[in-house]
Amino acid sequence: MRTEYLKLTLLICLLASAFIAPSANAQRRGKDKEKDPAKAESASFKLVEESMAAEGMKFMMKDEPARALPIFENLAKTNSEDAATHYLVATALIKLEKFDDAIVSSKKAYELNKENIFYAQQLAELCAKRRKYTEAAQIYQTLVTKNPENIQYGVELAAVYVFNEQFDKAIETYTGLEKAIGVTEEITHQKQQLYLRQNNLDKAVEEAKKLIAAEPTEVSYRVELAELLIANDRVKDAVIPLEEALKINPDEAQAHVLLADIYRRNGDIEKCNQELRLVFANPNLDADPKVRVLTGYLSMLKTDTELNEATSLAKQLAETHPTEARAIVIYADLLTRQNKKADARDMYVKASQLDGSVFQVWGAILQLDIDLNQIDSVMVHSEKALEIFPNQGLLWYFNGIAHLMKKNFKEAISSFEEGLKLVGDKPDLIPHIHAQLGDAYNGIGDHQKSDAAYDLALKGNPDNDHVLNNYSYFLSLRKEKLDLALKMSEKLVQQHQNNPTYLDTYAWVLYIRKDYKKAKEFLEKAMVDSAGVSGTIVEHYGDVLFKLGERDNAVAQWKKAKRMGETTELLDKKIATGALHEQ
Repeated sequence: MRTEYLKLTLLICLLASAFIAPSANAQRRGKDKEKDPAKAESASFKLVEESMAAEGMKFMMKDEPARALPIFENLAKTNSEDAATHYLVATALIKLEKFDDAIVSSKKAYELNKENIFYAQQLAELCAKRRKYTEAAQIYQTLVTKNPENIQYGVELAAVYVFNEQFDKAIETYTGLEKAIGVTEEITHQKQQLYLRQNNLDKAVEEAKKLIAAEPTEVSYRVELAELLIANDRVKDAVIPLEEALKINPDEAQAHVLLADIYRRNGDIEKCNQELRLVFANPNLDADPKVRVLTGYLSMLKTDTELNEATSLAKQLAETHPTEARAIVIYADLLTRQNKKADARDMYVKASQLDGSVFQVWGAILQLDIDLNQIDSVMVHSEKALEIFPNQGLLWYFNGIAHLMKKNFKEAISSFEEGLKLVGDKPDLIPHIHAQLGDAYNGIGDHQKSDAAYDLALKGNPDNDHVLNNYSYFLSLRKEKLDLALKMSEKLVQQHQNNPTYLDTYAWVLYIRKDYKKAKEFLEKAMVDSAGVSGTIVEHYGDVLFKLGERDNAVAQWKKAKRMGETTELLDKKIATGALHEQ
């Protein structure tokens, strides 16, 4: 706003010089109007011009250049040798972003009055904007020569040389500015970037040292030199300026960070940790460099001791920056690596509350909820995540699992079906969704859709243990497709010969097929590992024993199953009557 105001003020001043003076002269001569009609007519014409110019300026002040332009163009036609009018035309065209047309008018103004710095500056800016760098450089060079005290012209000239990739001339121009105003941070940085673009690291380093020499107590310049050296693989040379920086200010956190990074690169974990401990406890240092260093540090971890040390540092980082989500995520990642799932999940949740925009964080939360068997948490967290990422199939999958575990079968089906529409980027998830859909449809008694879902799941992954187990078991309960049930359950126990659940499923299929002796054999295998035995397995064993004529032993097993829990609803009736009851 201030720049626009100054430009408009300049226009008013130009108008004053171009029109007001002649008008005043005409007024002085107005007394001779009756004696000299021609002169009186000329004065009147000047007044009209002045009025037109004022009208145009009014529109420019109102930011209506389209209305001002025709007025200025008429003035330029009338006064083709007046530089100010061409300048005004160019100014209006610039506001309308008609830069090629503006150059034509601006060039006329400049050619009519090359001594006017405003005309020259306007034309130079237009040439630079239209990438006419050679013409722009010539004009700026003239401005620099005539106005050496105006540093801005030198800066603009250097910029034009940079745009035209004349880096040597740009450096030469900056050097000239330094001679005029001394070493400055801005010019030094510009020269450094130019030297780096020329692959001249030594010259860039020389500039950094020049800045240090100009202000020897400024710690940041030594740190900048170190960063420059590190970025260009001169890591060893970076140690000296960092040590010098810490002598000036032992609390210079960035210097500690860079030293830690150097020690990390050299594989000296102990020294790296010493520096990091100093840094991470400092709340005055931004989290960004700490996160960067710690992230690189994590890739070096090899032993449990190093992992514990990294976790301690990450915890310190999270505590020092409690509102920095990235720091908390790193801590959560390390807790996960240590198998501290509950603590890790809580940290991820905290990070999501600070910044819910990271999809991977929600994925980690939900997976840990599943691992911890906290289904209510899966429900809550999946719904929160879906508010932010409604188009992520994985989140619908987790939401469906939560509903399935809560026996909300219809809601589970809805979530799984939505998930299927959205997993284009995760095709490996499709068989898993079909597997869960099989369970959900079975839950509402839609066996046709359940079987179809299981079939699709097995088509995607023929070795899906979950499907092989549930599909064969549900078929056996329905006493349908028993050959298929036998084939699937047999495949399952071949792949998992000591899994009690899978052995029980196979035995139950055998039971339904009236192969009681073989069913007994596999149920006894299932009960070898008492830790994995459920009340359902023991109840099934009792059923098989009853079929084999071992009634007393069967009742004993049923009573044992009742004490264990997790049984069928017919168990009490079996115990009470001492007889087998089947659905």
